Amino acid sequence: MLPVIALVGRPNVGKSTLFNRLTKSRDALVANYAGLTRDRKYGEAEIGGRRVILVDTGGISGGEEGIDAAMAQQSLRAIEEADVVLFLVDCRAGLTAADEMIADQLRSRSKPTFLVANKVDGVNPDIALAPFYELGIGEIFPTTATHGRGVRSLMQRVAEDLPEQVETPQSEEATGIKIAIVGRPNVGKSTLVNRLLGEERVVVYDQPGTTRDSIYINYQRDDKPYTIIDTAGVRRRKNIKESVEKFSIVKTLQAVEDANVVVLVIDAREGLVDQDMHLMGSVIQAGRALVVALNKWDGLEADHREYVKAELERRLRFVDFADIHFISALHGTGVGNLYQSIEAAYQSATDKLSTNHLTRILQWAVSEHQPPLVRGHRIKLRYAHAGGQNPPVIVIHGNQTEEVPAHYVRYLEKTYRKALDLHGTPVKIEFRTGTNPYAGRKQKLTDRQKAKKRRLMKFVKKKK
Repeated sequence: MLPVIALVGRPNVGKSTLFNRLTKSRDALVANYAGLTRDRKYGEAEIGGRRVILVDTGGISGGEEGIDAAMAQQSLRAIEEADVVLFLVDCRAGLTAADEMIADQLRSRSKPTFLVANKVDGVNPDIALAPFYELGIGEIFPTTATHGRGVRSLMQRVAEDLPEQVETPQSEEATGIKIAIVGRPNVGKSTLVNRLLGEERVVVYDQPGTTRDSIYINYQRDDKPYTIIDTAGVRRRKNIKESVEKFSIVKTLQAVEDANVVVLVIDAREGLVDQDMHLMGSVIQAGRALVVALNKWDGLEADHREYVKAELERRLRFVDFADIHFISALHGTGVGNLYQSIEAAYQSATDKLSTNHLTRILQWAVSEHQPPLVRGHRIKLRYAHAGGQNPPVIVIHGNQTEEVPAHYVRYLEKTYRKALDLHGTPVKIEFRTGTNPYAGRKQKLTDRQKAKKRRLMKFVKKKK
């Protein structure tokens, strides 16, 4: 499961700026205004070749009242759920009482903590960092999150302290194909889990937020082992008020990462909404096999069914590899058919792919549709081999591969998915550019070549 890194500190020290830089996004609002971030913001980043969950928090000043007090509580809860904490301070403002209060909180929790002295540009680092040694946190990492100064060295050091593997006691006992049931609150996830298990194993109630944590359940069907993961529903951030519900978001994201196949449950009565699309994007970003289940299909009028199907066809073109099922978890209609898609998606995600087969597919794809020209030279893709499973990773070697445009990458993904008959799983394409054996070597000319070069140079000078 993914490790969690929390960014904490006083207001306006640059937590959201660092969050955006590490996640390579603009998800967190950034402005020269104290207290802009109120809720915890979650995102994914890659550190030292490992994917992690980042948590951006509101600032803690120590004198909070009203909504600011609730913000501070959220930040302290983020520390509790984190595996590593990045404690940001402001070099220009110097050491404050709030910094000392936060340092006391961190020391009492014994979390791996890194003291990040932000906004170091334009000041003398030796003078600016000196007061912060009083906090007793340890080594200080000077950075400028706005420009990325010092961020790489900081994250290299953080990567060394990341836990080897973050597990829960439930996931340690997981057997067989791990199936995560995810979706918005009250779409019928727990009802579907009970129907798949054939017993009332988890609590079902007509109220959003009934499930708080990710529940791992081992079972067998037709002598095949499975582990089903019932997760908490994920709502839009503006609708999240209870702090325990915010905590469950991390558990759901970790369950998606831990699963082999994700079943995304959608309420057919409400149709496809933006939050369903966000959850689907998170699953694809995690590289997990996907099955879409439209629940509560029974009882819908024919016109509404046609409308929902048209919306699915229009908005889900980017996940055309995923099987779509129309089910009723309450009555069991169509639930048994999910297993066929789950098995096919798992098989496609974990198949072993041979280098010869992948290279032949690449050669056929290039012959059908040549890569574009870059500065007058054609991009050359030479051979391919497997680079990983769940999702299938295909590594392509060639020249100028860093210039391959996004539309050609999508073309290769669809070609491989069709040629390999992959169902329910995304395909990840990685490129490797071969090194030039003649780079840095100066050509040695013969006497005859030198004479020819001199004659040509004389001709060029006469032309000028």
